[in-house]
Amino acid sequence: MERDISGIMRKVRSADTGPEIRFRHSLWERGVRYRLGYRDLPGKPDLVIPAHKLAIFIDGDFWHGNQWRRRGLKALAEQFSGATSRDYWLKKIRRNMRRDADVTDKIIRMGWTVLRFWESQVLIDLEGCVQMTLTVLKPDLDGKPSLLYHDSYNDGTDPANLLPAKTVAEFFAGIGLMRMGLDRQGWTVKFANDIEPEKLELYAAQFPDAREHFRLEDIHNLLPNEMPSVTLATASFPCNDLSLAGARKGLAGKQSSAFWGFTRLLDGLAQRKPPIILLENVTGFLTSHGGADFRSAMLSLNALGYSVDPFILDAASFVPQSRQRLFVVGVLNALLGPERAAEGPGFYESEARPKALADFIFTDTEIGWYLRNLPAPPKRVKELEDILEDLPYTDKAWWSGPRASYLLSQMSERHREIADRMISGPEYTFGAVFRRVRNGKCMAELRTDGIAGCLRTPRGGSGRQILFKAGRGRYFVRLFTARECARLMGADDYLVNVPLNQALFGFGDAVCVPVVEWIAANYLNPLVNELIRGRPLRKYSVLE
Repeated sequence: MERDISGIMRKVRSADTGPEIRFRHSLWERGVRYRLGYRDLPGKPDLVIPAHKLAIFIDGDFWHGNQWRRRGLKALAEQFSGATSRDYWLKKIRRNMRRDADVTDKIIRMGWTVLRFWESQVLIDLEGCVQMTLTVLKPDLDGKPSLLYHDSYNDGTDPANLLPAKTVAEFFAGIGLMRMGLDRQGWTVKFANDIEPEKLELYAAQFPDAREHFRLEDIHNLLPNEMPSVTLATASFPCNDLSLAGARKGLAGKQSSAFWGFTRLLDGLAQRKPPIILLENVTGFLTSHGGADFRSAMLSLNALGYSVDPFILDAASFVPQSRQRLFVVGVLNALLGPERAAEGPGFYESEARPKALADFIFTDTEIGWYLRNLPAPPKRVKELEDILEDLPYTDKAWWSGPRASYLLSQMSERHREIADRMISGPEYTFGAVFRRVRNGKCMAELRTDGIAGCLRTPRGGSGRQILFKAGRGRYFVRLFTARECARLMGADDYLVNVPLNQALFGFGDAVCVPVVEWIAANYLNPLVNELIRGRPLRKYSVLE
């Protein structure tokens, strides 16, 4: 496998490729004159027409991240399955993909128009690529070429023009873990909003630019004209009324109804709607009110012009914490081709779309779906013990003997037997305890599978994960520290300089960082990489 990749790469030309030469010859035969080796623009376009500020790139499918799609694979990583230098190739190609978007954005900000074609696109449909170029260079009545678009967005308002910038508006931003994950994959937050001052304090300490773009306000009070034009809008709206821990009031509840504040803003943005949106919430969103809430939400996004794609990821695939969450990506229909998901429930079901979700998708044909193949999530490499701080037994975080003993008394017989085996073990082992009410009685539930339960916000003193360390005839109990909670959320280096409860409030309401990073790497970035090709892009010109 490794020898094959290296051999193929030695034969790949970076300039004057067959598709590029065919494209140039076809333009030349039609009277289009261009320049090669133009040095006044970033990214080295393959050919430019300076008089009309048009830059054209013919991108190799392998180098720029399209070959996996041509081969019918689920993700770029599958292209290098079995290769010993897999990480090298993934890093290199993803860097190229990021550079393509960045270069395109820089060029269009200089007032130029950019056309990017795949080499395979030129080989399959040379005439279509040439015709698109000629249409961009459509003659005026006096016979002189001028820049006109081939579609109705001839004034710079095509939402595709926002794609290369990879900018984000982060709603229900909390302490900024959504941002942290997106930052790692080349996205830039331009606007953030939350209603909680305590979360803003943490966000501002972690991100010094927060004061420039963070709005501390109820989303229902925000106005569309206060929002910048961005590529992506994210919404981790409150789960209180959707989760099993809440009263299940659904989207009509006081907290979770904030979703409608988000859709109101999208509607008010009109032509400035972000091309892509990303929702995050508990999996209870799918079953709230028998699925009626989720259906209503999806149809409302359809009405705003988005096709939707739901999937479920568990943080336990990335970090030692059980945290299953439902995500929904929405893409403006104006950017999508006629392709849609294949029929049949077998297509829908996968690791990221378990049976309950696959059945929902298959049976609800009124919702406008746009489903993309997703790879299997990674296998976790860290266990609970790996994220623990080594606190001395004299640290005040450890509970007193009576308090620790009371925790044991709250365990069921089965859980107490597990705890006793840990205590009598020859070495120290670790478990996580969560207290919940069962049949009107507070019970301490111990898990010893190497992961912690789902972090929750400590409201009224409840909802906090407890560390149980036992062995050699002894046991010790304490709450997870703020640093350990940060690590459980994949935010290992997050700056924590607030009281423990305030930190737990922030982390318990947040999204797991490596989960977001995975979504960006395996969904959002490939999506942008596809959508910036085969269409003219220019500077976005809608007034904000």
